[in-house]
This record gives sequence, C-alpha cells and structure tokens, in this order.
Amino acid sequence: MIPTPPEHGPPGTGDEPARVRPGWRGRFFEDFAVGDVYEHPLGRTVTETDNVWTTLLTQNTAPIHFDAHYAAQTEFGRRLVDSTFTLALVTGQSVTDVSQNVMANLGWDEVRLPAPVFEGDTIYSRSEVLACRPSRSRPATGVVTVRTTGFKHDGTVVITFKRTLLVYRRGEGPQVPRLGPT
Repeated sequence: MIPTPPEHGPPGTGDEPARVRPGWRGRFFEDFAVGDVYEHPLGRTVTETDNVWTTLLTQNTAPIHFDAHYAAQTEFGRRLVDSTFTLALVTGQSVTDVSQNVMANLGWDEVRLPAPVFEGDTIYSRSEVLACRPSRSRPATGVVTVRTTGFKHDGTVVITFKRTLLVYRRGEGPQVPRLGPT
C-alpha cells in the first residue's frame, strides 16, 4: 500500500494552500484626500495606428494628423497626434487610481495642450486631488475633482486638465462578479 501524502506541507515549505488575495479595486470616495498625488502606473507609447484610427473614428479631417506629406510642410515636420487621443489616453491612464469606482464623469475643464505629441512618444501621467465633498443629491457618492498632467518620457508636459466625477462610497456601488473556475 502506498502512503497518501499530506494535503499540504508545513508552513514555509512553499507547499502551503493558496491564499486568494483581492486585486486592486480602486479608490472609493472615502479614500481621497485633498493634496494627494497619484503617479499612474502605466505609460503608453503612441503608435501611428493610434493616431490614424483616432482621426478616422472621429471624422477629424485635419490633414496634419494623417497626411505625412502635408504634415512635413508644417513647422513640426511630421504628423501631430490628434489631441483628443491624448485626452482619452491620459484620462484612461488615471482610471486605476481616480475613477475605477466612478458613477459618472461630470466634466473636463481647463484642458491645456502646452506641447505636441508625436507618433513614437511615450506618455505617462499623474493626478492631484484638488477637492472632494459628499454629493448633496446622491448620498451614495462623493464629488471629486483632480488635476491630471500627462507628460512625455523626457518630462515635457503635453496635457493638463481638471476632471470632476462622482465616485461611489465604499459598499455603495455595483459589485463586480467574482466567479471562480469550475
């Protein structure tokens, strides 16, 4: 008769049972404090495809974004990345820290584009909490305002904006289903 090995070895042997740890769920309203700065973890290199598809999807007909011959004649000497792509990218980079638990975006204000973005640039971002208060009309949420800054790999700032959003309070938003393998 072959002995049956124990289900799991002693602690510290690497044969302990797996412990399920919840992943990052993002911040809830209670987690925001004025003055906090979040350095968003992901950068993104902008590709030619990003730029051309954005102009096609949005019906932007400005040739500086998709006509290399035309763009070569401008002071930039090459195609500019559509600024709405830059806004969307930097907003998206901030989601994991700012709006993972959003009920709704209320608006973008003071959007500034101090330097151009070109295909091949890598963009990073960070956000600073400017204001937070409980919502007067929706008690399950709070109103948060951040200033987000997007910058190139060399530190050149390419976009800044304020964004105001409704963020769920802890325990008040929809639950993400967590199904395990069967």
